[in-house]
Amino acid sequence: MSAVLEAGKHLAPGLRIIEHLSRTRRLDTFEVWSEERVCSCVAKTLRPDRRTDERARAALEREGRLLIDLAHPHIVRGYELLTEPQLIAVMETLDGETVAHLVDRQPDGLPLEDLAWLAIHLSSALRYLHRHGLLHLDVKPSNVVADGGRAKLIDLSLARPPGRYAPGVGTWCNLSPEQARGDELGRPADVWGLGTVLYEAATGDAAFDDHESWTDAPSDEASDAPARTWDTADQLAAGYPQLERPAPSVAAHRGDLPPGVVDAIDACLSAAPADRPTLAELTDALTPHAPGARG
Repeated sequence: MSAVLEAGKHLAPGLRIIEHLSRTRRLDTFEVWSEERVCSCVAKTLRPDRRTDERARAALEREGRLLIDLAHPHIVRGYELLTEPQLIAVMETLDGETVAHLVDRQPDGLPLEDLAWLAIHLSSALRYLHRHGLLHLDVKPSNVVADGGRAKLIDLSLARPPGRYAPGVGTWCNLSPEQARGDELGRPADVWGLGTVLYEAATGDAAFDDHESWTDAPSDEASDAPARTWDTADQLAAGYPQLERPAPSVAAHRGDLPPGVVDAIDACLSAAPADRPTLAELTDALTPHAPGARG
């Protein structure tokens, strides 16, 4: 495995590394100091041993261009896409913490008003993406950053138009049944992903627990190829718990939430895409519980 560049070195002219944040199968992500912007930024780049991987390069370039083109208060902002001396997507640094970290600190679930704002902000971000002909396809607690009452959706590495893709595009415990099967994907797939976020934020538990035989693929695995193959439908169902059983109702974990909120979150995780609420319907269900929100 190739070594990670150390703090203090330059990732590119004018971008000095503050900290290495993460490494996946294809990418290194750094916090960098931008001399031009006089602030810290996040920079994604191909791992040194993956710089000849054309599929990885195309995926990073696609995500970088999307983030630059899109402008929404609840989607992370992209600043620029550098091609020399290497491909680097530069984007804003977000304060706060991911919903996954929030849940770790509040294992009994977030307060109702925080749940409401989370649903409103993420629904708004996803409706914006959908209007631009894109599905996110990787909505999960670790891809949502919350700070000061505002939630932002990050990581558009899997974003693509509605359509049919190979089984398994997404993160296994958050992807919809139709993503698991490789069926036609539409807006309800993102409603499912948002449902997994709200479920975990409400209850402190994942809607579908870890599976011992599965290794969670990093979200930069943006190829259409499935992470693993299945010879039979039974093997496929065994690999994805959302194909074996429904998630327990939110009410099984949390008794203080209004029935309408419980029903809305539960409905997001309906097996059939047509049975899930639209993002507008989900917003309507949660808005009365968000202080200061306008209907």
